Formats: sequence, C-alpha cells, structure tokens
Amino acid sequence: MPFGLVVVLTMRNSVKSLQNVVNEAMTWLGQRPVTASAYSQARYKLKHTAFIELNQAAVVETLYGDGDYQRFWGFRVLAVDGSKIILPDNKAIREEFGTIAWTSGKTADIQGERPYALASVLYDVLNRVALDATLGKAKAYEIDLAVGHLSHTRAGDLLTMDRNYPSYRMLAELGRYGRDFAIRCSAASFAEARRMLKGKGPDSQVVTLTPCAGQMPSIRERGLPLSLKVRLVRVLLSTGEYEVLVTSLLDDSQYPTEGFLELYHLRWGIETFYGLLKTRLELENFTGISAEAVRQDFHATVYLSGLESLLTDTAQAMLDTKATKYPQTVNRAVSFNAIKNHALDLLLAGGLETDLLLERLTALFLTNPCLERRDRNPPRKKTSARRLLNFHKRQKKHCF
Repeated sequence: MPFGLVVVLTMRNSVKSLQNVVNEAMTWLGQRPVTASAYSQARYKLKHTAFIELNQAAVVETLYGDGDYQRFWGFRVLAVDGSKIILPDNKAIREEFGTIAWTSGKTADIQGERPYALASVLYDVLNRVALDATLGKAKAYEIDLAVGHLSHTRAGDLLTMDRNYPSYRMLAELGRYGRDFAIRCSAASFAEARRMLKGKGPDSQVVTLTPCAGQMPSIRERGLPLSLKVRLVRVLLSTGEYEVLVTSLLDDSQYPTEGFLELYHLRWGIETFYGLLKTRLELENFTGISAEAVRQDFHATVYLSGLESLLTDTAQAMLDTKATKYPQTVNRAVSFNAIKNHALDLLLAGGLETDLLLERLTALFLTNPCLERRDRNPPRKKTSARRLLNFHKRQKKHCF
C-alpha cells in the first residue's frame, strides 16, 4: 500500500471494522481491494514519529508562523497536564508500559492489574493546538514528563498547571528555561501558600522559596537554583473557597490579582482536550494491539485534533459574527466527521481542488453549531455503571 494512504488511514482511526475501512479507501482510489492484513503489515513499517513531525510542520508551524494567534496579557498560554490511558491488554503492552492495580472501589483489596500509559500534553488553550505530546509508562512521574515539554516552549510563553505540579523542582526548571508560569498550589504545598489557603495574610505577596532538605541533593545534582523569588496570589472562587497560585509574574500593577482567576480558568481547556481525545475521538479504542500501534494512534489523534483547529478557524470566525443570544461554536462531532470523511481528498493528491474542498468543509462546519452558555456551573452527578453501559451500548453516537 502507498505510504501516504497508510498515514491517512491511521489518522482516520475509524471505529468501523478494519476491512471496511480499507475497502472504502481502495474504492476511492479506484484500485482493486486488498486485505486488512496488507494494511496492518504496511502500517508497522510506519513509525509513530511521522505524526509528531506532521503535527509540528503542518499544525504548529502553520499556526504560529505569521504571529496571528490569540494571547492573554500578551502571552501564549500553554497548559501542561497528564492523563491515564487504558491500553490493550497483552504481554507486550504490559512489558512496554507497565500496569496499575485496580480495586472494586468498595474495598482496598486489589482485584487485578491493567496496562496503562500516562499521556502528557503541552497544549495552547486559546488556540486549541497541542505543541508536544508524550506517552509515558503507567507509573511515570508527571514532573519528569512536564520538564520534557519545556524544550518546545519559547520566551513569551506562560505555562499553567494544576495542583499536581508546583514542586520546587518544577518551578526551578521553569526558571532555568526563563519561562513564566501560574500554577495552582495544593493544601500540602509551600508553607506560605498553606497559610493563604486558610485566609491568612494578603491576597498577593512576593516570597523566596528554597528546597527542603530532602530535595536539596537532587536540586544540586541537576544544577538548579537554590532559591526562587515568586509571587503567591489568592483568589476567591464562586464556591467560597480560596485558590492560591504561585507565579513568576511579580508585578502587581501589570498583572493584577483579580486577573488570575480568568487566567487559571483558561487551563480548563486542556481538560476538555483530553475529554475530546477519549470520548469524541475514542482514543482508547485502539486500531492495533502492539506498542507501536498504540503510539501511532495516540500521536495521529493529537495531530488530527490540531488539524481540526486550523481547518475550523474560518467557520468559527463566521459564527462569531452572528448576533445570537448565546455565542456559537463549531460542533466537534460534525467537524471531525467531515475531516475524516474527506481525509483522502484533503491529504492525498488527486482529489478535489483545495479551494473547493475547503469551501465544502467550511459549509459542513457551519451546520448544527453548539451554543456556549458561559458561567454555567451545573452540579456533577455520579453516573452508575449500569447507566454508563446502557449509554455506550445504545445511545452514544459515533462521529466516524
């Protein structure tokens, strides 16, 4: 099978049977049918790094090439977060990624172990593009994966992270790269942050942090600074709880305390990104059972998400000009379906003219837009296993 066709079929990541996917492609090409096995053998000659390179060249460089992209306080706002990915269960996968024990949820008794990977993504929350993505082992350390993303950042970036990340080492690594940050502190964080979470002290203060005795040898070994000057900012949530952020933005007049609530809220974009990968794009419904197939599916899905962000930009701009009660956004189920259905025309030579194809895609992207009801805070409901099973068996609609 042609190399380009293998790349496109892997990127489409359909939930249909593999043979049907191959038949559709060969029919589009006007060639005789081939077996699903032929495709499987061809894809294992393809390295997952192809999709990493595609994402960098076709998505990241395209988006930032002309400098016309969204910013906050003049910064490119990048979120870092990790998420566990359930993997196919076989010996090779277990050896490659490792396992995590699971319980019934009612007792602490271990019921068994299952293979997982820890995904970590550096994500532009305003422009909806992943700059870098890593698939680590099940028990990988999130800080190690986050530090690995820093080589993909640049001056003028502002990194935001949740409560799992504000260790002294993470802040020192950010300082070594000269990167600005705003990271939420946990209740077990730095001493002054713990006081502020209890409502004590001012809402904004500049403090000097030093590593604890247990961290000191590791910090010295890595050549990291032994003291850091940071600012702690406290904001009040709608729930009445306090949130404390540690940030490198020391100037209170240029970066007012009240603005940090909006800034940190932007971080939620990476949570919805993982939701998109796992639900709408069904990342965990892998198209192969080998470690390389898993990596191919992961990086192909990340690339596809970035491609969708670029292709829907025109349609979203058109929706933004409409005078409606609620802002409208492109329906992701519609956009991903359109892109996957037209992937052969879009990414392989010999299809429709590019301008005509983009015009058709934009028309599809404008159909059935979603309403964005801002400032909603509906209560979270715990769904029973039976209702979840019923949803996935009888109600869930697939986008492709």
